[in-house]
Amino acid sequence: MFDNLSNRLEKIFSGFRRNTVITEANISDTVKEIRRALVDADVHYKIAKEFTDTVKEKAIGRKIVAAVSPGQMLVKIIQEELTILMGSEKQDLHLHSDTNIIMVVGLQGSGKTTFCGKLANRFKSQGRQVLLIAADVYRPGAIDQLQTLGDTINVEVYAEKGNKNVLEIAKKGIAFGKEKGKKTIIVDTAGRLGIDNTMMTEIETLKHEIHPQETLFVVDSMTGQDAVNTAKAFHDRIQFDGVVLTKLDADTRGGAALSIKTVVNKPIKFISNGEKMDALDIFYPDRMAQRILGMGDIVSLVEKAEQVYDKEQEIRLNKRIKNNTFGFDDLLDQIKSMRKMGGMKSMIGMIPGLPKISKEDLDNVEGSFIKKTEAIILSMTPQERRNPQLIDNISRKKRIAKGSGTDITEVNKAIKQLEQLSKMMKHGMKMR
Repeated sequence: MFDNLSNRLEKIFSGFRRNTVITEANISDTVKEIRRALVDADVHYKIAKEFTDTVKEKAIGRKIVAAVSPGQMLVKIIQEELTILMGSEKQDLHLHSDTNIIMVVGLQGSGKTTFCGKLANRFKSQGRQVLLIAADVYRPGAIDQLQTLGDTINVEVYAEKGNKNVLEIAKKGIAFGKEKGKKTIIVDTAGRLGIDNTMMTEIETLKHEIHPQETLFVVDSMTGQDAVNTAKAFHDRIQFDGVVLTKLDADTRGGAALSIKTVVNKPIKFISNGEKMDALDIFYPDRMAQRILGMGDIVSLVEKAEQVYDKEQEIRLNKRIKNNTFGFDDLLDQIKSMRKMGGMKSMIGMIPGLPKISKEDLDNVEGSFIKKTEAIILSMTPQERRNPQLIDNISRKKRIAKGSGTDITEVNKAIKQLEQLSKMMKHGMKMR
């Protein structure tokens, strides 16, 4: 997430740290480099210039205290200004205790339907009764996609295949939801390949007729500056309440996240990473600013850990470690927990102070090593997973290697790594 921008800013700060004082000359050169980095990240030039002008003004006027270097002071100012640029504080959905209608809009291919499923899954995990309404009647497969997502997360979907009247579908769906006692109703509207008057008129009419508590605009962050232009076109016609940025797990330049709030003056409320139904996060401007500046996001990491935390599993795991019975089943549980937290790439980006790890190295570990280890474990019998010491002969190792598409060397390596991990965890328990 924002890897290119983060790396550019890190190099700029590294050069600036050699200065012992902040002067108009050295700060001017530095903010020019920052401006270039922002523009290259698809931030609009006017926004980038206003941002760096503010940074320059505050840096020159800020009193340097003895305990803080000029470089640290500059990073602090940029963190503060990035946070303001992205909205200052997180913004919640404006929902009430009665039935809430959330209308989701956006261009085709922005990840709108997937977001509807993720949002429904989030509400369901909070104990809410949710209904999804399939009002995208134009894109082939849109209704089927929403129904598949609904089945995956066990949320009911209202759909009328063959009916092309979007307003009729939405109204009947809302009436159905109220009758069923659904307190949260999410309406997935039709997207288009581009902005057109017919599309905007249809969405305007729909919003006017169903009176949603929230209208969320979903935008593909990979489209860069185009995302901002599309957001403005939508907002000029329907005045949405918040923005959802999707595909932030890709190698995006980040311009949309840094520009949208300024252009439409509406908050980013959610960010979406990946295809999994739990890959949806509330947008915190301060935390995102920290991540862009390479400071990590330990608060979000702890929150993710709490979501997957299982007290009984921890007691069971501690007992196994203490009794030297830590097995491959336990390792598999740890891999699953890591995936629920967004995977290694997501976790490492949140941990402050870690050395930079290349995207290629992370992909290699997550995509190759972990998947290979998981395949080896799943090729074992339940007894072998619980008691790794059973895998002590060549025939068992050959069978496991064949079943996992690996070789005996890889199986031996997995066994060795489990032994090392078990020792390390036991040592950690003693230290604690």
